[in-house]
Amino acid sequence: DQFDNLEKHTQWGIDVLEKYIKFVKERTEIELSYAKQLRNLSKKYQPKKNSKEEDEYKYTSCKAFLSTLNEMNDYAGQHELISENMTAQIMVDLARYVQELKQERKSNFHDGRKAQQHIETCWKQLEASKRRFERDCKEADRAQQYFEKMDADINVTKADVEKARQQAQVRHQMAEDSKADYSSVLQKFNQEQHAYYHAHIPGIFQKIQEMEERRIVRLGESMKMYAEVDRQVMPIIGKCLDGIVKAAESIDQKNDSQLVVEAYKSGFEPPGDVEFEDYSQPMQRAVSDHSLSSSRGEGKAEPKFAGKSKGKLWPFIKKNKGATPEDFSNLPPEQRRKKLQQKVDELNKDIQKEVDQRDAITKMKDVYLRNPQMGDPASLDHKLAEVSHNIEKLRLEAQKFEAWLAEVEGRLPARRQSGLYDSQTAPAVNNCVQDRESPDGSYTEEQSQESEAKVLAPDFDDEFDDEEPLPAIGTCKALYTFEGQNEGTISVAEGETLYVIEEDKGDGWTRIRRSEDEEGYVPTSYVQVYLDKNAKDP
Repeated sequence: DQFDNLEKHTQWGIDVLEKYIKFVKERTEIELSYAKQLRNLSKKYQPKKNSKEEDEYKYTSCKAFLSTLNEMNDYAGQHELISENMTAQIMVDLARYVQELKQERKSNFHDGRKAQQHIETCWKQLEASKRRFERDCKEADRAQQYFEKMDADINVTKADVEKARQQAQVRHQMAEDSKADYSSVLQKFNQEQHAYYHAHIPGIFQKIQEMEERRIVRLGESMKMYAEVDRQVMPIIGKCLDGIVKAAESIDQKNDSQLVVEAYKSGFEPPGDVEFEDYSQPMQRAVSDHSLSSSRGEGKAEPKFAGKSKGKLWPFIKKNKGATPEDFSNLPPEQRRKKLQQKVDELNKDIQKEVDQRDAITKMKDVYLRNPQMGDPASLDHKLAEVSHNIEKLRLEAQKFEAWLAEVEGRLPARRQSGLYDSQTAPAVNNCVQDRESPDGSYTEEQSQESEAKVLAPDFDDEFDDEEPLPAIGTCKALYTFEGQNEGTISVAEGETLYVIEEDKGDGWTRIRRSEDEEGYVPTSYVQVYLDKNAKDP
């Protein structure tokens, strides 16, 4: 008897399913939006190619951050996977089930409506039969009363009485027929009503109940699937997070510090203590052995540098403003070496490009020579000459920078193969390296007139002004010709034999002597050294 309420309730159940589908859809949209924002965030902080920012990623902390960005990109992919799986395994499946459910519900309630209409039709038939029986009974009573009245009246003819009697009999017969029909319809209705309430409707209600229970079960399964889809990506998300932790643990602060040292070290040695200069003595004053502002030689060094530019102090300087010199002489030695090396590499790349182009033109010319119909070989001569000229020009340029690079590398202390200094041990460098690496006038601003007379450009010469010459510790043979153009170096010819007075201290230079007045440094790689404690000076 709650057919209408059941119809409303089952419709509400379908509405709940559709509302849940909408909920899952909005969740998938959130996941996609979140994944997109994560990807955009990761992309935003990625280093831009060929930019200064890209160079920063040589540091372990920046590498760890880059790994974090990549992991976040994978993390975003898992949220996209959540969206895809929820759409395929929940939304699409439930939407199809809702359509089937609507169809089943419609069929069940159609059967219910049909059963209702049938019982209502039977009831109407019963009511009609009942009214007809009632009417016929009343008509029969009136006809009987009329007959009795006519029969008692002496004034009525016999024929009228007979007619009234026959009419009463007809009415009685009709009443009997209506009674039989009413009884039959009533019996049939009772059977239909019994079947309606005990068979048809309970059967339909049972189907509706089963349909509703399946809907509830399906909703519960979808909710479990909702959680399971999320759970499936957790191991991958966990790996992404583990990757971020691993990247963070890979950060090496010592390595980053050494990279900074390597990137910005100047190559200069710190100056020694400044000694007291006694201005109270009228005689010529001696200056500090280790100060960058002077040479050790008193009588020899000053006249030698008298014509040079004003004295310089590299630790307390400012770079000159203006255009950068072509040989980068405005930079400290180590920075200059890096710039020169970079320039040499660039020139070598340009040379290789030109060589490849020349080879291509040469091959094309050969093809033209073999097949004149394809082109005129002479038309390539101008281009070939131009490329050859460019190659020669680039090679001369590269040789120029290589010469500067060799000069700088000859002056720098020997670098470790790894390119990094040991953070625990300061590099041991001979004092002569300090002298050879003192900056020239391009590093500093001019000093006062007073310092001009006293502060002299330091160089190798202060190593040679000792009162007693160092004894020879062996001999060496020059493997190659070396043009000693810098202060403190000495020129040697290939095959020449000279005396060794000081071994290579790790800076790549060996101190040699030709005669009492000729000594200086040559690259260790240019000579073959034969140590001999009994060797004597010439």
